[in-house]
Amino acid sequence: MSSPIDSRAGRVAFTHPDFVLFQIARFLIVAAVEMQAVAVGWQVYDITKRALDLGLVGLAQFLPGILLFLVSGHASDRFDRRKLLGVCYAGYAICSGLLLILSEQGAHAVRPIYMVLILLGVVRSFNGTASRSILPQLVPEEHFPNAVAWNATTFQAATILGPSIGGILYAAFRGPSVVYAVATLTSLGAMLSTFRIKTRPVARRREPTTIKTVFAGLHFIWREKLILGAISLDLFAVLLGGAVALLPVYAREILHTGPWGLGLLRTAPGVGAAVMAVALAHRPLRGSAGKALLWSVAGFGIFTIIFGISKSLTLSLVALILLGATDMISVIIRATLTQLRTPDEMRGRVTAVDMVFIGTSNEFGQFESGVTAQWFGTVPAVVLGGIGTLLVIALWAWMFPELRRAGPLSAIKSANTEPELEEGEGFT
Repeated sequence: MSSPIDSRAGRVAFTHPDFVLFQIARFLIVAAVEMQAVAVGWQVYDITKRALDLGLVGLAQFLPGILLFLVSGHASDRFDRRKLLGVCYAGYAICSGLLLILSEQGAHAVRPIYMVLILLGVVRSFNGTASRSILPQLVPEEHFPNAVAWNATTFQAATILGPSIGGILYAAFRGPSVVYAVATLTSLGAMLSTFRIKTRPVARRREPTTIKTVFAGLHFIWREKLILGAISLDLFAVLLGGAVALLPVYAREILHTGPWGLGLLRTAPGVGAAVMAVALAHRPLRGSAGKALLWSVAGFGIFTIIFGISKSLTLSLVALILLGATDMISVIIRATLTQLRTPDEMRGRVTAVDMVFIGTSNEFGQFESGVTAQWFGTVPAVVLGGIGTLLVIALWAWMFPELRRAGPLSAIKSANTEPELEEGEGFT
């Protein structure tokens, strides 16, 4: 009787229809954002020919997340996360439509594009907290690690197809307009799928809106040193290893390829990450999660350096594939640990802080890469970023011994009642 269950154990999250609807919406919205990112990056660099402006693309989306993370986190705990996601997906469609209008008007200035990207950053701030904190409401707790792995797989599948489609459409139609139009329609499809979701009822403790409750996520993470160490490690790794921001420069100036090549370069990390996510869905991590996290981030730094010095498109693609694979290990460990350890009534606020540490660090990492590339050159900026990542790992392993001692993910329990933890779990 156990064999049918065992045969589908690696895909158990898909036995829940609401999880399937969420994955459809997530795939569509990520694909829309990724194809749009290719178009924006190529369009901005085509207008200004400056790497610094690519960094400003990241900064325009980073600042709203920093300024609004307390508000967006509180909103995810206060309101229906499904409805909030639907509104955010409508916001994505509006932003894509505005970029389409600017493109059709033949704008030759980047300032209007930056204004739309700031609005996009506002939408992403609310979407990020709601999207991450809704996942435990779609599957039972015992299926959550499997759901995290497949959620990451869906994300990476979209990052594979999105940039490729964006690059092909940009090249085929000689401009970004068609890319923005497709992104608009795809975002609307994600919105429709989201409104069909029915979340699992979870009893939340109603809290008054006070300064204390708004800042509760920060307090929780500061108390949970393992969570603090894990997300801050990823913050600095992503901040220093932001090679993706400079891909338009690599495609044009170093690897001598066109928009199709840029699409391949942006796709490569997603290929490696998707393969790793599928592997981890069928063969979950069972050993020390802390050591696996440290080694995976080290791999991210090493492959960033290899990509930085490569002058071959093939070697660059391989390095980016391996970079994506190692990054996926840390993503799954961190997401599982953070969501399971956090009580549901606080997941929005904790996720908001997590978004500042990790999600928005992607955009700020782009800004940092653009600035250092302007100062030192493109290749030195990427290589120095990879070296900096390795130095951060050594420092964090010393500063957060909880990371080194963290046990298996299956041992993670919610901090609702702050139970005593078993030896080897690594919490303080």
